[in-house]
Amino acid sequence: MNATSSFIYNIVDWITKFAYLNLLWILFTLLGGVIFGFFPSTVSMFAIVREWLKGETDISLFSTFWKHYRDEFFKSNLLGVFVSLVSVVIALDILYIKSTTNELLTWTYLPLFAFMLLFIMFLCYLFPSFVHFDLKLWQVIKNSFFIMLINPITTLLIFLCLLPFFYLVSLLPAIGFIFGGSIYAFISMRFSLHAFQKVSEKQQALKVSNEI
Repeated sequence: MNATSSFIYNIVDWITKFAYLNLLWILFTLLGGVIFGFFPSTVSMFAIVREWLKGETDISLFSTFWKHYRDEFFKSNLLGVFVSLVSVVIALDILYIKSTTNELLTWTYLPLFAFMLLFIMFLCYLFPSFVHFDLKLWQVIKNSFFIMLINPITTLLIFLCLLPFFYLVSLLPAIGFIFGGSIYAFISMRFSLHAFQKVSEKQQALKVSNEI
């Protein structure tokens, strides 16, 4: 196999992997009745992407996905309760604003929109932190928020990569159905791993300085 053929094969192979992972995400979400399947399925997808990024590219997708789905079913649904509650509060606030005024961009509502932005930024690190760190649920939530606060540039890079992809999906919805979840997981996980490494290096440097 020459270099060109090898390159084309690798491209097709990765396209197939991303599409298959996205299909598993959808199917296992449905398996849990959507409500109880979405968060375990999303966690499983992020766990597989993490293994890819760490060099484990030849894993069995189905069996690995099922293992993470089964092992993290209850913990990930507890995470889902937290995310859903915050989302419901935001949605109710928005509905209240719409029912009381026709203007959503007045300065009095800036705290709500700032909170929404922080929550979206926080979600970029939540699932990566869940699968990367062996922590209790509340520690995962605190860790994600802390990492989000100290890595504004990394968060900006995540947004800069996701926005063009979401725009493309808005033009071609089929791309979102085939690759939406897996591409989102890959982008978030890729930059999150970089942020985790930076935090680890800072902690190690602080530890060394304290020992000195």
